Amino acid sequence: MQIKVERIDSANAKAEAKVSASFLSEKQKKMAEEAAKTMKIDGFRKGKVPTHVVLARHGEQIKQDVEQEALRVFLNDALKELDVAMDLVVGEPAITKMDKVDDGLDVEIKISFRPEIDLGEYKALVPEYKNPRILKKDIEERVNTMLKLSAPLKELEEKRAVQSGDFVLIDFEGFIDGVAFEGGKAEKYSLEIGSGSFIPGFEDGIIGMNVGDEKDVKVTFPKEYNSKDLAGKDSVFKVKLQGIQIKDVPKTPSEETLKKLLPGEENPTVETLEAQVKEQLKNEKLTKVFAEEVKPKFVENVLEKMEFALPENIVEQEIDMQVRNIFQNLSEEDIKEYSENPKKITEKREEFRDEATKSVKLTFIVDELAKAEEIKVEDQEVMQMIYFEAMQQGQDPKAYYEHYQKQGVLPAIKMSIIEERLFTQLFSKGK
Repeated sequence: MQIKVERIDSANAKAEAKVSASFLSEKQKKMAEEAAKTMKIDGFRKGKVPTHVVLARHGEQIKQDVEQEALRVFLNDALKELDVAMDLVVGEPAITKMDKVDDGLDVEIKISFRPEIDLGEYKALVPEYKNPRILKKDIEERVNTMLKLSAPLKELEEKRAVQSGDFVLIDFEGFIDGVAFEGGKAEKYSLEIGSGSFIPGFEDGIIGMNVGDEKDVKVTFPKEYNSKDLAGKDSVFKVKLQGIQIKDVPKTPSEETLKKLLPGEENPTVETLEAQVKEQLKNEKLTKVFAEEVKPKFVENVLEKMEFALPENIVEQEIDMQVRNIFQNLSEEDIKEYSENPKKITEKREEFRDEATKSVKLTFIVDELAKAEEIKVEDQEVMQMIYFEAMQQGQDPKAYYEHYQKQGVLPAIKMSIIEERLFTQLFSKGK
């Protein structure tokens, strides 16, 4: 096998090979001999099947296997010539030519490698930002919300009509065009007025009712409602108010409440609670600042300042993926038009090149930064996160995880976790 290699740049190379007919013939003979040792064919003892019989029966498959073996040998030899380790190869080598010549092969492949990235003074690329101020009223509002959430419900002692913030116990049944619909009936249903947890207009319709009142509440289901039979439909709910409850919210938390809100604290105090709330609010606001201001500018900075060659095959794969996503939403007529016009497909692919190039470049930068910052995410952590997400949504965790696995998105999920931790760590340092 004669090979010739050419470095295109630090992340890409081209290799050519002339695979002789004798090389293929010898490999084919050896493969047939190996197959003959285990093959069972009537009329021959096991291990005694002549190679010409094996080739007569399975010649085409063996020929394909030999060509694949020739490509593997070619790739290994090319990497030796280039002095590049196999673990630095990224993506599948692209076969740009494979011609049969005089029973041999003329082959050309493009190989891509993990890029060499000089991070330089990357921390200097983190833009300046102001630490968010947490006001005393912000802390008080959050503490009051926590106290309200943890407070028990009690029956309203005074006689008055329903107002926003009350918890009501209601019987109701929904009708469309005078016909009751499935899932539209309940008894002694607890609903917080003003929570926005019911169909728009329903909670407002209950305000002003007194215990024992019955009322028809007219509402329209949202057009994007999850039931197609109800979406966008006008309906009437017959409602009976059974009771009004309110939250018994203390002005200052009791020792028992503090223990609930500060689990693990030996001597929980209001001051400890307020300090924890302040830290929570600060982290929430910082997360927003990082996402909306710091990260976009930092990404812009690293993409501009860090120059390095990109593996071409990875860029092409990213373009393919983005084009596939677009084609999934095209009409049959549009797909037919593209299939009949290859030039139009090429033009469409080029529309995504700039975005795909930036995406691939950022992925390699993030990977290199994560190593520099010693950010690690184990596969077990990804599984636990997906299991937790499934349980929150009332789904079977194992089936939920397997769905992601079949979709092939687990590496992307892992990368997003790494990216989030990386940016949080980078942006938080010194603040």
